[in-house]
Amino acid sequence: MSDIGAGTQMVVVFFVLLFLRVPVAFALGLSAIWGMWQIGFGLELAGDLIATSIARYSLLAIPFFILAGTLMGSLGIAARMIHFFRVLIGGLPGGMGVVGTVVCLFWGAVSGSGPASVAAIGPLIIKGMEEDGYDRAFASGLVCCGAALSIVIPPSIGLVIYGVIAEVSISQLFLAAVIPGLLLGIIMLLALPFAQRSEVPAGAPSLEALHPVDGRDLPYGRRLLKAFRESFWGLMTPVVILGGIYSGAFTPTEAAIVATVYAVLVGGLAYRTLSVSRLYEAVVTASASSAVVMLVVAYAGLFGWMVTVDDLVGQYSSVLLSLSENPWVILVVIMLILLIAGMFMDAITIMFIALPIFLPVAREMEWDLVWFGVLVMINLAIGLFTPPVGINLYVAANITKLPLERIAYGALPFLVACLIGLMIVAAVPQTSSFLVNLLR
Repeated sequence: MSDIGAGTQMVVVFFVLLFLRVPVAFALGLSAIWGMWQIGFGLELAGDLIATSIARYSLLAIPFFILAGTLMGSLGIAARMIHFFRVLIGGLPGGMGVVGTVVCLFWGAVSGSGPASVAAIGPLIIKGMEEDGYDRAFASGLVCCGAALSIVIPPSIGLVIYGVIAEVSISQLFLAAVIPGLLLGIIMLLALPFAQRSEVPAGAPSLEALHPVDGRDLPYGRRLLKAFRESFWGLMTPVVILGGIYSGAFTPTEAAIVATVYAVLVGGLAYRTLSVSRLYEAVVTASASSAVVMLVVAYAGLFGWMVTVDDLVGQYSSVLLSLSENPWVILVVIMLILLIAGMFMDAITIMFIALPIFLPVAREMEWDLVWFGVLVMINLAIGLFTPPVGINLYVAANITKLPLERIAYGALPFLVACLIGLMIVAAVPQTSSFLVNLLR
């Protein structure tokens, strides 16, 4: 490969390592070190570059949002919210399918992480949908898609990382993603009629039997009021987080810490489900998830430094700009690249590799970087439930014990729905700019 530039060699080595099933973080680090060695930079720089990559205040939001979402699930806050929405809208056509979609959207405003959302609310939603006659694979597909929207609906870990890379206001990104996230949820509801419904097998345990809630025999109004009272503090979570951000009470990074403290207070004082063992388990689980994310961020920083030093940004962005003078053609090409990349890599890796190349193109095209960020998040959300490396599919497969292929087939109607939503947001930028302009 001596006649190929060091940066291009690095990219080739990266994909070879991925093909050999080397973990993404180490593939990034090893390929970057190869590139540094090729251009003669001292490898002693690697440690400083890695440390610099993660020594950013904004990135503190990632582990704390993951911990907040984990606590919400383990302390029973998620179960109470699901019960409330089941009482509120479970009687509508579509039943638990509607409930599952709404809960996924609502949980996106709590968790900020797709895989964490599947793990926290997936078992309850899938069980409830099965009880309502939905096929388990279809129910799993709905959860995978709805949980993927966690990186679109604020507060989103993906938007935090995009804001750091693009140097764009994270608060504006959060605001811009609200309407597109709700739009995707509404389009998801249109996929529910395509589900195969069946009778629930006799003797199958119900969701209420697994998670008993008093008052099942009360009239609708009293049941709803009771469910609302029981879930009130959990339902207030997005209000506290987003209200604090948009009112200026705290920054998005501080909001992650507030969310964690709030989850502890709700579990300990309001619901009294907090215990030392549950807190310890939540911290361990969240630490493991955060370590995976931050390891990718650390090595992606090293990779990104090599991309800049070897001017891959200039080379590849020039290629994109030379494809056509039509901005829509270039935008379609970028989205196709992101969709294909999402089939093989996780969202964070894609952002650190692709955004340094795509952002100069977006600036050259004079696109709104906030709108572009929302488009990027929708593309990456689709990748979370697209095989072969859709991580949400793997989490759902672990929960349901179904083959990944069946879950991927069950998610197909929601894939089509999200692609339609992506085209709408791309064609109508006002969907993301409306609230930003309104509150300026």
